[in-house]
Amino acid sequence: MNMDDSSASYIHMEECMEALSKHASIKPVITSTVWNELEKENKEFFEAYTRNRDQRATDMEKRQRIQFRVNAYMREKGNKD
Repeated sequence: MNMDDSSASYIHMEECMEALSKHASIKPVITSTVWNELEKENKEFFEAYTRNRDQRATDMEKRQRIQFRVNAYMREKGNKD
C-alpha cells in the first residue's frame, strides 16, 4: 500500500467513524478497532476493494478528459462557423 492508498484509506475510515458516531452513537474508538481488525482479517478483500475503487477513479478521470476535449472541439468548431 503506497502513501496515497494509506491516506485515502484513513480518510474513508474517518468518514465512517464520524457517520457511525453521529447516526448510530458508536464511539469512534470502537469503529477504529473493528475497522483495523477487519483489515487484518480480510486483507485480500480490502486490497481488491482499493484496486477496484482506484480503477473506477481512473476511468472517471479518462471520461472527464475525453469530455473536456470534445467540449473544446465543439466550442472551436462553433467559433469557426
